[in-house]
Amino acid sequence: MNVIGSQASSVTPDPKVWEQREMRDALAQRDVSTVYRLLRRVGVSQRQIAALTGQSQSEVSEILKGRQVMAYDVLARIADGLCIPRGYMGLAYDEATRVRVAERIGDSQAEEEESVKRRRFLAHAASVTMGAAVLGADSGSWVPSPAHTPAPARIGFTDVRQVEAATRALRALDYQYGGGFCRDAVVAQLSWAQQLLHASAQGKVKDRLFVALADMHGLAGWTAFDTGLLDSARDHYGRALEFAKQGGDNTLVANLLYRMGRVYLHYKSPDDALKMFQLGQIAAQETASDRTISLLCMNEAWAYALMGREEQAMKLVGMARDRFDKAQDEPVPIWLKFFDQNDFHAMVGTVHTVLAHRVDARKYTKIAIPELTSAIGGYGHDMARSRAFNLTSLSLNHVLQGDADKALEVGQKALESSDGVKSARIADRMKPLYQEAVVRSANPNARELAERIARFRAA
Repeated sequence: MNVIGSQASSVTPDPKVWEQREMRDALAQRDVSTVYRLLRRVGVSQRQIAALTGQSQSEVSEILKGRQVMAYDVLARIADGLCIPRGYMGLAYDEATRVRVAERIGDSQAEEEESVKRRRFLAHAASVTMGAAVLGADSGSWVPSPAHTPAPARIGFTDVRQVEAATRALRALDYQYGGGFCRDAVVAQLSWAQQLLHASAQGKVKDRLFVALADMHGLAGWTAFDTGLLDSARDHYGRALEFAKQGGDNTLVANLLYRMGRVYLHYKSPDDALKMFQLGQIAAQETASDRTISLLCMNEAWAYALMGREEQAMKLVGMARDRFDKAQDEPVPIWLKFFDQNDFHAMVGTVHTVLAHRVDARKYTKIAIPELTSAIGGYGHDMARSRAFNLTSLSLNHVLQGDADKALEVGQKALESSDGVKSARIADRMKPLYQEAVVRSANPNARELAERIARFRAA
């Protein structure tokens, strides 16, 4: 089938071409060479491609031979010239993409496929990260907005500092008691704080307010995630990205993308998580924040470990370590303070635990155990959830080593640390430990560990 009119080289391809599976995969990877080859397959000439994209025929020929196209403006020109919905290439999330996505998912969001939601969020996140003006646009709401209460008609820096202080206090509660304990308080505070957008204020006050609201939305997203409310988390992160970009804080943009990537890691979707982390790297590179880059590298390593790709995982751990060492003297924003030396040990231990579980127990438990032990020793009662996570991972390593005695001892500490922490993630993170203990249930200590975890997860 020839999708181009024979009378003029400027007639654009039939929109159905962009919906074909092979074409969609090429667009998602920004593989312009494959896109052009697929167009040639349906009868589009090099001259027609050149006319539509504003390129010379020699440029089109080079791309067909495999030359990569990396520049954002060139990709955007190609998308616009060929009438490709920009969102299909992870560019600005334009109206055409929004309409086509809406057509695919139908009228009922409740029945929307998770994979489609992830594509929508990725397209929106990409548009924000790349600098599109999206504040106030339809970012794809997954839950209704909360009700509002009265707010001042004019605000200054004092009002914004109050929002920041509220976020700090609520974040501390999340660390200690879990998202289920404070999520409603975060949402209620956010409901009031967002009304400050309608107040009159100086430009600098508004910019700081955008960043403060972004951070609070990020916390709301994290507490929703911790409670098991995926769509609510995604909604808050989408809005947080808009506010952070409007406030001009790319470090926060990168941090929010890291957090959404963590959501996908938890739900065993390392491919989608990796896209978030890599998009976060784009924002992080603009800030020259070594600590932010280190955090993203470490989480990319986690994603690769979940895929069983140990070489890439270990390379990224090394890159994360180099960047972390360089970051010792740089100022640390409030939303990044958690990523300290203690958390770095925890992340190294986590990546090695995943590799021990999926690739080679003998090789990777040797590194995971001391790293996790170091991290656990640095956690106080104000970080009960993190302590529980790392104790669970440490117990898993002992199980993998065949030391059911020690695994039971550490596993019991993990359960004790979890007591009173309202986090759905803790039970989820215990699942691999439970499965490995069940496999070894001939050992009485392993069987006892499995039974205790089963009672905890059931409760």
